[in-house]
Amino acid sequence: MDEALEVHGEKPIVGEYMTRDVATVSPDDTVADVARRISESEHNGFPVTEARHVEGFVSARDLLLADPEELLFKVMTEDLVVAHPEMKVTDAARVILRSGIQKLPVVDDAGNLVGIISNADVIRSQIERATPEKVGKLKRTLETIHGVDATEERRTVDLAELVPTQGKVYADELEGRRYELDHGLAEPLVVIDNGATGDDGSLLLADGHHRVMAAERCGVDEMEAYVIVLARAVDLGMARTAEKEGLESISDIDVVDYARHPLVETIERLQ
Repeated sequence: MDEALEVHGEKPIVGEYMTRDVATVSPDDTVADVARRISESEHNGFPVTEARHVEGFVSARDLLLADPEELLFKVMTEDLVVAHPEMKVTDAARVILRSGIQKLPVVDDAGNLVGIISNADVIRSQIERATPEKVGKLKRTLETIHGVDATEERRTVDLAELVPTQGKVYADELEGRRYELDHGLAEPLVVIDNGATGDDGSLLLADGHHRVMAAERCGVDEMEAYVIVLARAVDLGMARTAEKEGLESISDIDVVDYARHPLVETIERLQ
């Protein structure tokens, strides 16, 4: 697992993958209050904090047989397993696996809560592992074919500035991409910055059309991307294809119903 999670020779750390916006409860909240919050959310437990300092953790199991009016500090788990932002994700994964818990509160050196890392975050770090390899291969291909120098960057891109290079996506796959977005599992996009001249329409979306369409449906305006920056403007085949198909923004991408997916059509013919 260590080698699988390694990226560019460096192992990812908890601070890069943890969720920073963490829902918490207070030691003075009642069992009934927290049980209600759990029932109305996707959470199965909360860190218990006082002035951001982690005092314990309370799970749905801790509340099962407790008096509804009991205060949390009497029923919470105080013997906590926590992570540090500089901890390797591989180490956090081992703790999650061996302890049987799903989430680790992440604390700084003073014991203050700065985030939480879950088994889903560990999976996300695994998913992103393959993307730099994909980007590196595309970068080398562009350099070889067009004789241009290129560099790689990781940046946040505005979806409204992207020019798609694929004219359609499939509705059924959008559901999967929406789930990934909702759970923080989506891979970064792969974008080519062909804007050495400063012209508009220079950010070509090379990979991630289903992701951007799912993001648009969720009201997301920006996404993380691996960007290949070309040292000079190049006449790219994918740019010509986009122009030929009239693709200027992601709003020009057609969403095709699942019944028209080529795989489904093939199966129907075989039947």
